[in-house]
Amino acid sequence: MWGAAEKILLRDRYIGPLIKRYGPCKIRPSKKKDYFVDLVDAITSQQLSGKAARTIFERVKERCGGEITPEKLGKLKTEELRKCGLSYAKCSYIKDLAQRVKSSKLKIKILDKLTDEEVMKELIAVKGIGKWTAEMFLMFSLARPDVFPVDDLGIQKGIHRLLKRRISSQKIGKFAERWKPFRTPASWYLWKVIDND
Repeated sequence: MWGAAEKILLRDRYIGPLIKRYGPCKIRPSKKKDYFVDLVDAITSQQLSGKAARTIFERVKERCGGEITPEKLGKLKTEELRKCGLSYAKCSYIKDLAQRVKSSKLKIKILDKLTDEEVMKELIAVKGIGKWTAEMFLMFSLARPDVFPVDDLGIQKGIHRLLKRRISSQKIGKFAERWKPFRTPASWYLWKVIDND
């Protein structure tokens, strides 16, 4: 899927060696039926370590009888979600998301037909979904090729590691322009640098 991106990124002095070290980028688009679950997962994961987020998400899934749907989530009481480990804020975010999808205020099945900017606008209208969560959806659910989450801590650490010095978010954004139009796979390689600490 990322063949053209790899061809271009291999020439980059920073990402090229990472492609050789970590192999092909593993990002693949989600199936439409998984968009809702992806967003619930993304909200759950906000400001948590991967392990903690996974545990809470699995509890929510269990509470929904093994399958997370807007209908099932909508029926759960806040206290039931709290028992899974979600904060009150995240409970309200997830319930708002379920309500919007059920009422078709958020037309989740057509997100893949919209531009990156339109997807961001639609998602950010949901309570608790900010720029970062919307960017994660663009990258990991829609596999859009040119997303760069400049505010992500892992991305910042990856850049600092590559450059062997700290630079501001603004400079990171500027630096990453060298990877256009394939900043999504470039980001994946930056995360790999940190994952393998």
